Order: sequence, then structure tokens, then C-alpha cells
Amino acid sequence: MRHVFTLLAGCLTVVALATGAIGTLAEEAATTSPQLTRIQSVPPPRAENCLTAADLREAVAERRVIEPVAAIRAARTVIPRAEIQRASLYRHDEGLVYMLTALRRDGHFVHVMVDAKTGEVAGQY
Repeated sequence: MRHVFTLLAGCLTVVALATGAIGTLAEEAATTSPQLTRIQSVPPPRAENCLTAADLREAVAERRVIEPVAAIRAARTVIPRAEIQRASLYRHDEGLVYMLTALRRDGHFVHVMVDAKTGEVAGQY
């Protein structure tokens, strides 16, 4: 019985390696690194410019900004395999932006700024 499980585990490993389902974190970092952008001339929004949850709901209801789900989708184009931890709406320059905090698979946190009106990624820190 033990030989059957060992053989099954070996076959599954070979299949996973052949299909490319198993990758290393170094490969992930190599594929995501060229997509990283940093905006050095524009500092990230400050905490005192953060809108409350009620203000966020009001802005979405009045269609002044996109929904947070759309901002998360936009951020996933830049960091596809990261887990979004938080999304907040901030006043930045003369408009509103979503600041999303994501945890990458390598354990690093990344902040992605998404324009709240257009849904375009404005930067990554």
C-alpha cells in the first residue's frame, strides 16, 4: 500500500513539473519585476487625506469614483498573484485615488495607487 502512495506522489510531481504548475518565487519575481513602476516625483497620499468609509460609500453612490472592486481588478493587472489586504480612498493632488495594500507571495507588501475616476494604475510603491 505504501508503494502505491509513493508511486502516485511521484507521478503527480512529474505531471506538475511537466505542466509548469510548480514555479519558484524567483521565477515569479522575475516575471513581475519589469512591471513595477515607481512614481518618484509624486509622493504617496498622506494619512490625513484618507476618506472615511461613509465618504467612500457616498462617492461610489454618486458615481464620482469607481467601485473598490474595480480598483482591485486594476491593481491585479500589475501584481497578479498578490493578495489584496486593504483598499482606501484618498484625496491626492486634485482628485481621488485608491491606495491598495497587497501582500506578494515573496512576503513583501506593495502599495498600488489607482485613479478613482478612471480606474487606471497611477503608480506602485
